[in-house]
Amino acid sequence: MPAVAEFPTVVNTALGRLRGTTEGGVSVWRGVPYAHQPVGERRFAAPVPLDPWRGVRDAVEHGPIPPQGRSFVGGGRDDPKVRDEACLTVTVWSPDTTGALPVMVWLPGGAFVYGAGQLQLYNGSRLAANGNVVVVNVTYRLGVFGGLDLGALGDGFDDNLCLRDQIAALRWVRDNIAAFGGDPERVTLFGESAGATSVLALLASPAAGGLFARAIAQSPALPLIADRQIRTERAHRFLAGLGVPLDEVKSLPQRRLRRAAGELQRESAADTPTLAYGLTHGVDLLPRHPLDAARAGAVARVPLIIGTNSHEASMFAWGKPPMLPTTPEGVDAWFARCAPDARERILAAYPDFPRRRALIAIGSDVMFGAPTWAFVDAYSAHARTHVYRFDHTTFTLRALGLGATHGSEIVHVQHSYTSYLGRKLHPLGRRVLPSVGRRMQRTWLDFATRGWESGEAWRDDWPLYDAVSRRTRVIRSARDDSVDDPDAVRRAAWSGVY
Repeated sequence: MPAVAEFPTVVNTALGRLRGTTEGGVSVWRGVPYAHQPVGERRFAAPVPLDPWRGVRDAVEHGPIPPQGRSFVGGGRDDPKVRDEACLTVTVWSPDTTGALPVMVWLPGGAFVYGAGQLQLYNGSRLAANGNVVVVNVTYRLGVFGGLDLGALGDGFDDNLCLRDQIAALRWVRDNIAAFGGDPERVTLFGESAGATSVLALLASPAAGGLFARAIAQSPALPLIADRQIRTERAHRFLAGLGVPLDEVKSLPQRRLRRAAGELQRESAADTPTLAYGLTHGVDLLPRHPLDAARAGAVARVPLIIGTNSHEASMFAWGKPPMLPTTPEGVDAWFARCAPDARERILAAYPDFPRRRALIAIGSDVMFGAPTWAFVDAYSAHARTHVYRFDHTTFTLRALGLGATHGSEIVHVQHSYTSYLGRKLHPLGRRVLPSVGRRMQRTWLDFATRGWESGEAWRDDWPLYDAVSRRTRVIRSARDDSVDDPDAVRRAAWSGVY
């Protein structure tokens, strides 16, 4: 927990009274449940709304994070260590419980395997204080308990549990956020990586309609969304690997379930890029892949900021995962499986191939760049769209040869320079706020807070994106520049693949 609490803060929600604390002038409530916990018979089932309670419920301590392995993202001393399936909670920060402030709802990433809203990397106190907004961080089920789709197994097993949890949290926000000083009509949904992938899926989900009015997607990984046929086949492989009747699955120990799912994940990596963990389209909750939904105009037409980092795959290259090809062999294998006819055309856009620089660029574009380029071309025809490319890098990242790697923009949006990862990326960030951090957080806050009443542009210096000029904001260390189609050659080479 940060700092010593100054005084308690009690709010009256639609479900009952909650006692939080006030720290550094911002009130915070931790471990707030937004649904019944998915344990016992509720394991692998859609979230169920909470029942009201009597009296005052404490919301001072963090709830458990979802079961997961160790991760450097949550490796700090102040990060929660308790892991449990009873993890459906939110953390809320508010600078003014008497107001009707804009709301920002954060969906953390982690490939639907790692992460939690409670991690210090995602601490929303600075966003709340600097922007006069209410910030809500969502923790949802991951791994075998949320990221593995077992909906095809029958009654009691629901699809897209990650997405269902997120929708339940957004409904909780709609019904309760006014008690914290938030305006349920001015909700901006934002997330990174798997969280950004979820943002795009929620734009395409009829069940999420009306639950948010603006969206920000930082480095979405659309290949993590697979069709129903693939998910069905893998659900049955998972059951076969367990070697038990279906009616015994819900009672199995965590360790056994996680081990079987991990093995399925490793096997699925050979079928790149559709891993075992991820979202499913072709079902009622998500009828179409977000790309197809955007092309058909079957999306929530809300203003959107979306972008990627210039060296997304550099960090992953250390582990050489097949779904992010960053070796010559990996690139050959990916094209053989996924786009054999496009290999020569695409590789011509990377004249340095097979040198490391080209390999990193190819891996970045396979998972992040190319699907995002395709999505924004489609989505921008229906709604106001602003596209960025994050180029800023630090001395630490340059020394490691990583550049603007995946997730490195988060500390600048959140100003979480005191988190474990923030201290690694920006050792001086706690004392001297980087210029890119001031600009990036201000931009995100302006998007979430400006132009609601008038309906006008939230700011004048970031032009709209369209599929002709493809005007993109390039975020650099010292300044931001708007550039027409900054990755034109690579983008054109990938045309038609996604």
